[in-house]
Amino acid sequence: MVSYLQIEKLTKSFGDRLLFADITFGVYEGDKIGIVARNGDGKSTFLNILTGREDYDSGSVTYRNGLRVGYLEQLPPMPEGMTALEYATPAPEPGHEEIWNGADLARRMLTDFGITDVEMPLQNLSGGQAKRVALAKVLLTNPDMLILDEPTNHLDIDMIEWLENYLTRQRVTLLMVTHDRYFLDKICSRIIEIDRQQIYTYDGNYDYYLRRREERIEALNSELAKVRNLLRTEREWMQRQPQARGSKAKYRIDNFHQLENRSRVRTDSKDVSLEVGSSYIGSKIFEAKNISKKFGDKVILKDWNYTFARYEKVGIVGDNGAGKSTFIKLLLGLIQPDSGAFDIGQTVKWGYYSQEGMTGFDENKKVIDAVREIAEVVRIDEKTTLSASQFLSKFLFTPETQQKYIAKLSGGERRRLYLATVLMKSPNFLVLDEPTNDLDIMTLAVLEDYLANFKGCVIVVSHDRFFLDRIADHLFVFKGNGEIRDFPGDYSTYRHCVAMEEKEKKEALREQSPAPQKAAANSRRVKESKPKLSFKQKRELEELEKLLPELEEEKKMLEESLSGGTLSTDEIIEAGNRLAEITEKLDESELRYLELLELVG
Repeated sequence: MVSYLQIEKLTKSFGDRLLFADITFGVYEGDKIGIVARNGDGKSTFLNILTGREDYDSGSVTYRNGLRVGYLEQLPPMPEGMTALEYATPAPEPGHEEIWNGADLARRMLTDFGITDVEMPLQNLSGGQAKRVALAKVLLTNPDMLILDEPTNHLDIDMIEWLENYLTRQRVTLLMVTHDRYFLDKICSRIIEIDRQQIYTYDGNYDYYLRRREERIEALNSELAKVRNLLRTEREWMQRQPQARGSKAKYRIDNFHQLENRSRVRTDSKDVSLEVGSSYIGSKIFEAKNISKKFGDKVILKDWNYTFARYEKVGIVGDNGAGKSTFIKLLLGLIQPDSGAFDIGQTVKWGYYSQEGMTGFDENKKVIDAVREIAEVVRIDEKTTLSASQFLSKFLFTPETQQKYIAKLSGGERRRLYLATVLMKSPNFLVLDEPTNDLDIMTLAVLEDYLANFKGCVIVVSHDRFFLDRIADHLFVFKGNGEIRDFPGDYSTYRHCVAMEEKEKKEALREQSPAPQKAAANSRRVKESKPKLSFKQKRELEELEKLLPELEEEKKMLEESLSGGTLSTDEIIEAGNRLAEITEKLDESELRYLELLELVG
C-alpha cells in the first residue's frame, strides 16, 4: 500500500478544553474515509489541521512528497472581483502553458453543474451555486487526494447524487466529514469516529459502522456498570477513613479518583433529548385555493390547489431555484401570492426553522440569556415544565456552554440553539427549511425520532435523502415552471420510479432506432446519409461505432470473470469497479449514438 498521509499522536486543545489526544492513523492510496463525531468534538478543526490552516499542540502530520491535495471547505471563501469562471479555472501545469485549455474545462464543468452564467461575479452566487463552483475548482485541480468538509451542504439532490457517483467511480483517495448518511454508506470503505478525545476505526461502510459502534457502546456500558459498582465500594471505604490516612491507603485513594473519572464517561449516542410538547391542532389545517406566484418570467406556482390533512408530513424536493423556499414563505404569509389564497385553520401554531433565522441571534448575548428572552419556563406536557437552563441541557448545552457568548458557538451548536428556540414555543405545525445542515449524525437521529412521533403537521425542505425517507409520508416534487408533483411515497421510492421511467424511455428510443451492432455493420450506408451532421458530429458517430462493440466485449469479459470464482478479493473489487464504469459508459454512449442517428434522419 502506498502511504499518502501519516498522522502520529496528534493532540489539540483550546485553553483547558481538550478536543482530541494522541490520534494516530494512516491514509493510503485508494482509501475512502468518512469522519464522524458530535458537533463541537473537533471534526472541522481536525481537517483544518490536516490542511495547514490551524496549528496543533503536539504530534505530526506527514504527507507523501509531491502529493496533490484538494480541499473543499464547508464555507469556501469567495474572493470579490472574480467571476465563477475565473475562480474555477485551474492553473496550467509546468511546461503546458501554451496548450493549456483550463478555461474550457472549467466552463464545461460549471455548465454541467448548472452554472449557466459562468461570468457571474462570485458575490452574486447563491449558497448552492457557490458550493458547486468551489467543487468544480477543487475537482479541476486533478488532486491525488480529496479532503471534503460537509460537501453535500447547500447542494440539491441531483448534484449530491452526481457527486456520489463521481466519487464512487473515481480512484481518488478521499477523507471527508459529512452528515449525509446515504452518502457515507455508498462511498466510504472506512469510518473514523472521534469520541471522548479518541478515535475509533471501523473498516466498512456506514451501516457496518453503526452495527460495530452499537457493540462497542454495549461493551462500554457493561464495563461502566462494573466500574460504578466498584466506585460505590471505594466511596464507602473513603467515607470510613479518618482524615489522616497512612501511606498504604494512597493507592486506594488514587484508584478512587481514577474510578470516579471513568464513571463519568458518556456512552449514549442519543444525548440530545427533544422532549418538547406540541399545542393541540384541530382537524382543519390549511387549504390552498388557486395559488399562483411568479417573479418576472419565472413561474413558482400556477393555479395550485391542495387541502392539508391533520398529522400530515410532507417532504419538499426539487432543484435549487425551483421555488421551494418561496412556497414556504407563501404558506407562512411572509410573501403574498399573485392570485389565490390560503385558508389556515384557527388552531394552527407555526414553528418555522429557516435559513435566515440562523442570523437572528445577538452575537453579544450569552446562550442562556437568548433563551430566557423567549421564555423563562418551557412547558413539556400538562404535568411537566422546565426552566430555560434545564431545557437547554436537553439540547446538549451544559451549564458551562450556556454561559458562552453566541459569537463563540460552532455552526452545529448554533443550529442546535436555533432548533431549541423554535421547539420551545410548542408549535403544532413545523415548517423546516434545510434543518439538517451542520447537525451531527447523532442529533439528526434524535430529531428524526422526534418528528416521526410529533403530534402535529410537518413540512420539511431537505436535500438529506435519509432524513426525508424517515420523516416524509409523501413528497411535493418541484419540477420547475410552476409544476408540483405530489408523489405518494418516500424519497428512495421516488428516485427508483424516476430511474425506471428513464430506463423505459431509453429502451423505447432503442426500439425506434437500429441496434448499434447492426448500424456499425452498415456504417457505409449510415455515413452516406449524414447531410445533417457537422464534421465534428460525423467524427463522433464514427468513433461511437467503433467504441460500442469494444465496450460490449469488455463488459461481457468482466461479467464472466466475476462469475468464474477464480478472482481474489482485490481483483473482485477492481473488476466490480471497472464493470460499473463500463456499464455507465455504455449507457451514455448508446444514448448519444441514438441521438446522432436521429439527426441523420
